Amino acid sequence: MTSVRLEVRLNQLRQDQDRKARVAADPVSFVHRYPRPDDQEVVGLIAASLAFGNVTAIRASIDRVLVALGEAPAVAVRRRRRATLERRLEAFVHRIYRGEHVAALLANAGALVRDRGSLGAAFAAELEAVGDFREALARFADVLRGPDAPRGLRHLVPDPRAGSACKRLLLYLRWMVRPADGVDLGLWPISPAHLVIPVDTHVHRIARNLGFTQRKDASWRTAEEVTACLRDFDPRDPVKYDFALCHLGISRQCPSQRDPDLCATCVLKAHCTHW
Repeated sequence: MTSVRLEVRLNQLRQDQDRKARVAADPVSFVHRYPRPDDQEVVGLIAASLAFGNVTAIRASIDRVLVALGEAPAVAVRRRRRATLERRLEAFVHRIYRGEHVAALLANAGALVRDRGSLGAAFAAELEAVGDFREALARFADVLRGPDAPRGLRHLVPDPRAGSACKRLLLYLRWMVRPADGVDLGLWPISPAHLVIPVDTHVHRIARNLGFTQRKDASWRTAEEVTACLRDFDPRDPVKYDFALCHLGISRQCPSQRDPDLCATCVLKAHCTHW
């Protein structure tokens, strides 16, 4: 399969996808409930940070945090003290995360917003200062995590310097940076060319089968390798394929499912339900 044909298939996958239905089942749907950009970036941080584990549990946990914050999440995060947030989230549990971890994340985000005006402005300033996407993300994560963070908070907000793929942080940036297309929102003043693809189990499996990487670990290096291949198709917006690839991996449905005879020549055949 030539790179040209592969690009055609990937673009077709994006076009043929029932985006509205996929968004409704995705954590990004919570972000689209809010019309104000300041609420959207706060809700996006919550939704992406908790996108870990069973889909039903993820959605329930995001909803619990949003209920605790009330109708104006950005105002709550800016104005409420950490102790108040901890009380409101006292009984919260999501996998290894506790209410205190989420409260710390939100309190630190609130301090960053008060200082820089928005989370997007804070990240943009870090990127301009250091000129390196990974280090800018690491510094941004340092502030969100805060000093002397406990293990749960370190897992909730990982350090890109440590080699982790940082899937949830990169997912958050994709939502905030990529141009508004019904999925992503294009809120932050940053070029999508900087983005690195969020590598989860589904994207990693597909990327290996497409030859974008041979690495067996879902690491930062793997994410960079996959992104480098996608830049060959669109250097200005390499991560635009992420949403379609991820949901293809989740559904395990082949774009050529309408005609099973095409499966043998389908570039995504390793994920086709007929194989």
